[in-house]
Amino acid sequence: MELSDETFIAIDRPSLAAVVGDPQRWLAWWPDLELEVLRDRGDKGRQWVVRGTKSGAERGTAEIYLEPWHDGTIVHLYLRLEPAPGVAATDRARAVGARTLSWKRAIHQLKDELEAGRAAGTGAQVDSRT
Repeated sequence: MELSDETFIAIDRPSLAAVVGDPQRWLAWWPDLELEVLRDRGDKGRQWVVRGTKSGAERGTAEIYLEPWHDGTIVHLYLRLEPAPGVAATDRARAVGARTLSWKRAIHQLKDELEAGRAAGTGAQVDSRT
């Protein structure tokens, strides 16, 4: 299974990196996966080794790359999972669809959270510490 997604959030990269770096967020985004940090890229994001916690059979990698874009940040997600042996193609397709919908819900909830109070057409929230 491969999932690739891009979502723009109108917030500066350092602020978004702090959120992406929070392990509690990972649990909320992927409750059925066990993630081990492979590479902490600071403001650029994170890379993980992934194992399925329910079956233990899914293995792969995940990456969130944060790209500065105009007055905000593009969140790039790359999720690559090898399915458990013997999983039918229809079940794999259904799993991709379910995981895609789950991620889109999660990233749009994050977008709503981080952009709260920002009037349409106004600039991104900027971390005053940077």
